[in-house]
Amino acid sequence: MVNLPEEFEMKMKKLLGSEYEEFLASYDHPRNFGLRVNVDKISLKEFEKIAPFHLTKIPWTENGYYYEEQDMPARHPFYYAGMYYLQEPSAMTPASRLVSKPGDRVLDLCAAPGGKATELGAHLHGKGVLVANDISASRAKALLKNIEVFGIRNSFVVNEVPAKLAENFQEFFDKILVDVPCSGEGMFRKDPAVAKVWDGNKPFECAKQQKEIITRAAQMLAPGGDMLYSTCTFSPEENEQVIQFLLDSRDDMEIREIQPYEGFAPGRPEVAYEGWDGECADPVRRKMGTPDLKKCVRIWPHKMAGEGHFLALLHKRAPGEMAGAQENDRNGHPNREMTVDEHKNPVEGSISDIKGIGKPETKVLAEFFADVSMEMNWKQVEVRKGQVYLVPEALGTRKGLVFLRNGLYLGEIRKDRFEPSQSFAMALKKEEYTAVINLDYRDVRVEKYLRGETLEVDDIVERNLQKAEEMHNAKAMKKRLEKGWQLVCVNGYPLGWGKLVNGTLKNKYHAGWRMKY
Repeated sequence: MVNLPEEFEMKMKKLLGSEYEEFLASYDHPRNFGLRVNVDKISLKEFEKIAPFHLTKIPWTENGYYYEEQDMPARHPFYYAGMYYLQEPSAMTPASRLVSKPGDRVLDLCAAPGGKATELGAHLHGKGVLVANDISASRAKALLKNIEVFGIRNSFVVNEVPAKLAENFQEFFDKILVDVPCSGEGMFRKDPAVAKVWDGNKPFECAKQQKEIITRAAQMLAPGGDMLYSTCTFSPEENEQVIQFLLDSRDDMEIREIQPYEGFAPGRPEVAYEGWDGECADPVRRKMGTPDLKKCVRIWPHKMAGEGHFLALLHKRAPGEMAGAQENDRNGHPNREMTVDEHKNPVEGSISDIKGIGKPETKVLAEFFADVSMEMNWKQVEVRKGQVYLVPEALGTRKGLVFLRNGLYLGEIRKDRFEPSQSFAMALKKEEYTAVINLDYRDVRVEKYLRGETLEVDDIVERNLQKAEEMHNAKAMKKRLEKGWQLVCVNGYPLGWGKLVNGTLKNKYHAGWRMKY
């Protein structure tokens, strides 16, 4: 059992009353392991068909599954293909209750390492924009990698303080996720080290920062938009009291119902001002709190097979919108499962529309992209110092921000050739590139590829050439299959690039992503 701080136990006894003993007993239970399927790459039906794991559906989120620890999905090639994200089951809830859809402008304000951002981005299917921010430069790098592994094509990965973002994005976003830094009380079972460093002052210290963050987030939310605030802690100071602070600060914000689940517990209005030295003119409300705080959700480990969380879905009323008015689909109902091809981007313009490059560069790009059928808007492609990016149209021009990536990095023009990027490979579908080396996950060459080794692929090239014989323009097709850039896939899902020379595949897998064990 986890060694819980005495002050924390006293606090939980007061908060839970008769439920405390059941709550305490939950720390004797083992933690749960979960993965969340990338719905932009693979359907749930197909994933269940090919995944060699012991899977059980997580009942409160559409694309989440429990797995058994011995499955070790982090070492499987499907993980490297971005087909799923490993995530604690309760932590899947916030993004599942803030429904993003293609075309939305979405912000994940405290996004690293990317568990929630990748889910929000997957549901955009390349349309609109995902702004994923983290104040820590090192954590923002991990965030960028996870977004690229997931193949998200329309992201803007930023390393800024919320105040600086608010200056640039006033009332810009349709959806905002605010998963704030917190005291982490809900994670004591998952990570006992968090309990060792906890003290009674930490919730109050975190709450001060959380109030600043949620205030800035509200400034960036467009009228009519939704914001999901979440923590992984039990402290009222960081939960109901932060939401009450926002409601007291702004009369255009209101709490909305969250799509229910039988294990969810309601928020606690009666703790909204408890021990708080803030001002409240209404003595009745100061005693009882705003009744709508019951619409918030508390996740307790003795009520659900997951760790502790808190969620509040907030809505910014548009001018003329009645308080309490709520569309049937605005309260966090999960999206139906979408096919990966359902939301395609329009094909606009051509390579000749790219500004700032000459005829040699245009020719190099045209030669490579003759083998690419991914639908993209060429008017949104930019070349900066030879590096080629597909920039989200919805973002517009944003200057003065520290960012790691603006859009999808496609690759680099080097003298007389184009070298495609790892992130571009992850954003492609197998059928969107002419030359493919497709391996079964049980093939020993998959692990060799992920380790950065050269591969012998004569057998696959021969099969590809035989298929080309039956195709239109077979001569030109065979030429492309016999040498040059190949998209390496596992069971039809891209892993990265290789360059084929005389039947040998030179490994172009990203050096920093290689399997090290």
